[in-house]
Amino acid sequence: MSPEELEQLKFPVGTFQKPNTITQDYIEECINTIEAFPQNIKDQINGLDLNALNYKYRPNGWNIKQVVHHCADSHMNSIIRFKLALTENTPTIRPYYEDRWATLIDGNDNNLENSLHILTGVHGKLGKLLRNISKEDLKREFVHPEHGKHFSLEETIGIYAWHSNHHLAHIKQALKFKGAFN
Repeated sequence: MSPEELEQLKFPVGTFQKPNTITQDYIEECINTIEAFPQNIKDQINGLDLNALNYKYRPNGWNIKQVVHHCADSHMNSIIRFKLALTENTPTIRPYYEDRWATLIDGNDNNLENSLHILTGVHGKLGKLLRNISKEDLKREFVHPEHGKHFSLEETIGIYAWHSNHHLAHIKQALKFKGAFN
């Protein structure tokens, strides 16, 4: 497999591209994506057997259940990042080793129910929070030490909408290839 093909498998929706101008319509579209994500995940995994839940989306990638558990972990972190930025003055957030988290017992559990509950709850809370942020608060920032830069909340809304679409595409891709990368 060529490096280009591997890159396409890793980023089936492309990498996040921050728009030059972040409009209210863009923010609304991103919030809609974030709010719809838990149901979109449920729709994709409904009725899958254990064999299918272990399909990987690319060589050396995560399997479907790891992707679902990762999204729960990642999006719990996301709401905390939003709340820190809304309640503190340019806080430095704490990164985590998502690859290591994916190897923990709860990151590879065959039962996805708890992670689906987390996604439903976190995305419900996050949607409510994001729909009620003022234009001024959208400009608030946090510092991500791993990237060495400031992220505004309006940019971060786009990042998490992209992240949702990115991992939803991973699940669809794993199902399309039916375990070819296991």
